[in-house]
Amino acid sequence: MGKTYYFISDLHIGGDEALGVCDYEAEFISFLKQLAASGEEAELLIIGDIFGLWEFTDLEGPAKLDKLMEQFPALFLALQQAGEKITITMLPGNHDYEIACYAEYVTRLQEYNIQLAQTPAITRRLATRTIWIEHGSQYDAYNRTPDFGNPYAQPVGYFLTSTVVSAAGRHSRFGRYNWLKDIQSVYPTEQIPYWILSNYFYHEMSMFLRWLLLPFLLFTGLEFFVLGGAALEFFGITQTNIFLNNWLLASLGYVGNLVQLILIINTVLLINFLVLAIPLYFIWRDFRATLARFQIVVNPADLSSEKEQNYLDAAQAIFQDRPEVLIFIYGHTHKPSLRHLNGRVVINTGTWLKRLNDVPARLGLLPKIYVPFFCLNYFRLSEAEGAIVIDYRTIPKEAPQDLSLLQRLLVPKKKWYLEEDVPRRTVVPAG
Repeated sequence: MGKTYYFISDLHIGGDEALGVCDYEAEFISFLKQLAASGEEAELLIIGDIFGLWEFTDLEGPAKLDKLMEQFPALFLALQQAGEKITITMLPGNHDYEIACYAEYVTRLQEYNIQLAQTPAITRRLATRTIWIEHGSQYDAYNRTPDFGNPYAQPVGYFLTSTVVSAAGRHSRFGRYNWLKDIQSVYPTEQIPYWILSNYFYHEMSMFLRWLLLPFLLFTGLEFFVLGGAALEFFGITQTNIFLNNWLLASLGYVGNLVQLILIINTVLLINFLVLAIPLYFIWRDFRATLARFQIVVNPADLSSEKEQNYLDAAQAIFQDRPEVLIFIYGHTHKPSLRHLNGRVVINTGTWLKRLNDVPARLGLLPKIYVPFFCLNYFRLSEAEGAIVIDYRTIPKEAPQDLSLLQRLLVPKKKWYLEEDVPRRTVVPAG
């Protein structure tokens, strides 16, 4: 029986204040014990961002690792015990880039049976072919390290994280609901303004103000229907008299009068909006063109696809330069995937962080709702009959109860969880 490789990434363990809590600590410890008891000749490769070192703003260098050990003693003990049975190898990511910069990290982590590779990429052999392994941040313009191994050569993303993400961890506890600590779960990061707006409306806004605005926002979609029907009746296009003389609302008494008042106010607002819509359209169109000129993508969905294409292009370049490489494995973007590329395979290892599925509300013009869920996943690579077998597995974990009653009512049940399109088993011929 040959060697078996397990791949995970982007655990983001540790940080200031609220970031010093690991939601999946019990599951990760159980996973390590499972590997240790498997009896396999196995290697666990954690390919970047196991630690959230960028999220410690008051400490420097290896002192951050000391703080991590104070925060998670059980987790480090589990790593140490598992490392006695299997090989554990760690690669630096961007959030824990500092482990690539100091020799002390190599020594300290060896005490916990962790082999630290202070390099951007490593390889492994399986079924006579090569597996290329890296975190992936070197293909991200904002998180690329210009001089790998230099502690002072931090990428642009470091300054954003140390000011925004760490500040979010420190201030999260002041909110009505501790949501701000999940800022790292928002992907792509360009969605952060929409996510903040959503949480402000559903969690932080005054309850009185929210319920005052809610009827107008909910009835906006209905208003288009009512206004269109009334226009058809007014111009004689239809002979019905339902919308201009709404007998149904009249029969409801005070409730009907209230709904009628809301519809009238919405109509006035809608007419004003339509008057402004034409000039606003041309301004928005010109603004989008300006952003495109600066190579800034407005649509987060397009941006996510564009980022993935960057990694497919990088993998293709490796395949061309190194013909013996059959599989390219990376992390960083927090979205697990398996793509076939001209007979070879590109794998994204995903994340163990809480993830968010942005779902439009059922009714009206309400902000999107970011539904939380976990996808604790790993890839297992082994050899069978001269081929490489890729198994994709997930560890069950219930979604956190973060949604308010209003959010649960406005989200279709079938969209509470985001299904991944990763096959459970893929066999890649090594020939």
